[in-house]
Order: sequence, then C-alpha cells, then structure tokens
Amino acid sequence: MAHADLHSRNNSFLHLNELEKLAYEKLPKMAFDYYAGGAGDELTLRDSTAAYDRIKLRPRMLVDVSALNLKVDLFGITIDNPIMIAPMAFQRLAHPDGEPAMAKAASRAKTIMVVSTLATTPLEEVAAATTDGPLWFQLYVYKDKGVTVDLVSRAQENGYKAIVLTVDSPILGRRYRDVKNLFQLPQHLKVANVKGVLEKFPTSTSDSGLAAYIASMYSPALTWKDLEWIAGLTKLPVLVKGVLRADDARKSLESGAQGIIVSNHGGRQLDSTISTIDALPGVAEAVGSKVPVLVDGGVRRGTDVLKALALGAKATLVGRPLLWGLALDGEDGAHRVLETINEEFRQAMILSGNNDAASVERDMVVLS
Repeated sequence: MAHADLHSRNNSFLHLNELEKLAYEKLPKMAFDYYAGGAGDELTLRDSTAAYDRIKLRPRMLVDVSALNLKVDLFGITIDNPIMIAPMAFQRLAHPDGEPAMAKAASRAKTIMVVSTLATTPLEEVAAATTDGPLWFQLYVYKDKGVTVDLVSRAQENGYKAIVLTVDSPILGRRYRDVKNLFQLPQHLKVANVKGVLEKFPTSTSDSGLAAYIASMYSPALTWKDLEWIAGLTKLPVLVKGVLRADDARKSLESGAQGIIVSNHGGRQLDSTISTIDALPGVAEAVGSKVPVLVDGGVRRGTDVLKALALGAKATLVGRPLLWGLALDGEDGAHRVLETINEEFRQAMILSGNNDAASVERDMVVLS
C-alpha cells in the first residue's frame, strides 16, 4: 500500500478506538499481537478500558471557561496537557523510525516521552532526535547491577529528566498470544540499550523469546532496598511504576521515590489485577500532596483524562494508541494521536465546567 494511502487512512480516524483495527490491517501478526495482547485470559486488559466506562461525569454549569489552563508542571518541566507517552518496548516493530519518531511527536505536542529500557534505538539516539522534547527513562533492573548503573548514568548524561523504575516485572506475565507466535525480534532489531549477550533473545522453540529473555536477565530478587539504592545512584527524580496499593505507595516514598505511577503494565503481567483507574484513588489518598501521582492503562479519550485528574492523578500516560499511530504514519501518526486526545481533553474541560487542569475536584465523577 502506498504511503499516500496510509497517510489518508490515518487522517480518517476520528477517535483513538478506531486505531487498533487500522493497525491490525497494517502490522504483521506477531508484532500486532505483541502490542495488543495481555496476560492470561486478558481480563485485566479488557477491564482497563471498561473501568473508565463505569465512571460517570457530573459537570458543573455557569463556569467561566473562556481561558483554560491545561498545563501541568512535573519536576520543573511544564507540559501543555496532562497527557504523556508511556514507556513502550520495541517501537521499530511498528515503524522503521521507531523511538526517534515517537520522541519527535512528543516534542511537537510539548509533552514528555518515557523511553523504555527495551527500546530498539539506543537512548543516546532517542535523545539526539529531539532538542526540546523532555524525556524520562524507564528502567528494568538486570541481574548484573552494573547494567543498571550504566543505564542510569547514561540517561542522566544524555539529558533525561527522570528515572521511571518498573517494579511489576520480576518475571514476564504469561502472554498466550506471544507463546503461540513464539515471539522474537526480527534479525535486524535488538535490545539497543545493552550490549553483548543482552542484545538478543534466547532461542526458544516452546515459548515467547521475550519471556525467556526476562527469565534469564532480569532480577526477581528486587526489594525496597534496591529502590533506595537506585534512588542513590542519581540526582534525577525516581518514580516507581507498577504501584496498585496504598501501602506500596507509602513504602515507595519511604524508600526514596519522588513520584508514583499507578500501573498494571497494560494488563500484561498478572491477570485479574485491579484496573488502574480503580486503584488510583487509594494510592492518591495515601500519597497526598507529597509527590505527583500519575496513571496509565486504558486511557483512550479526553474524558478518561478528566476522570483520572478528578480521582487524584496529576497526569496520565497513553500507550497502545500511540503505537497504532506510529505504525500507520510514523511521527505524524503518533502526533495525530496526541492532537486528538489533547483536543478531546480540552473539550471535556470546557463542557464539564473546569478551567484549570490542576484543580479538577473529586465530586466531578460518580463511581458506579
């Protein structure tokens, strides 16, 4: 299919829920299933979006919404909307331009991209792709602690503004789509942020290559002491991603975290896990105003962002829709996704009687 045709089709979508079907028609089955799939019976994957549908809005009338403040400040970085790019692995599976294209889309939208440890482009090259787009670095901890020290050091040296430690992946969730497909990276792609034997998956004839990789390389022995150690490696703020409980949120702060990301890994780890929007209020209440609380998983509409702010999030992170946009039209496709949800959020703020993203009140939502 010609590039012009793809561009035309990409421009035809009206909301983010249309994108998955378009990406399904475009991507190879193994790549699509890797991005789209979840763990187990995919109960959590489905509930991540359904949970937002259960929440209703209760708009306020006769509020002056002629001047909106949608900007959010995170660790001294001001972004235009409380909508960021979640960390996502292997973006060159979606498009040859991969992570650099996503970083450029983030820069154009004046938001933050979180770059994955499992990127298919070295973190240095992603940073070089954008001169004015702030980047955070998502960290997986390998058994070899020297790898962790190297990743954190390189992220800091290359201008990344925060470290996002993912804590919900001591092993990989059982993702049956990837098992059936014997998921592997194509020969021309690798885990670009590490070297040597860490760059490629082990050969597996009965399972996902990624599952075998994580089982052999990641440390399942992480504890709160490791969070303290990582926080001590850098002057950058460290956020903990994967928190779903109030007590874990409090322990994160006690162990040196300066931010919390409420996340269930997009339904890709433990199936039957609580949806993130359902977990958010308890975590936000436990943390209070001490550090920013962010949330990812299931955000598909501008009204979802509004609901998350009302329940205690300072900002949201969007994942799969941006991969679909990237797959359809590279940087322009990813940017179009951000433009779409940003405009939906602006309209939701106006129609609900809210004029400041930092001041959305809890009584704006009704929980079913």
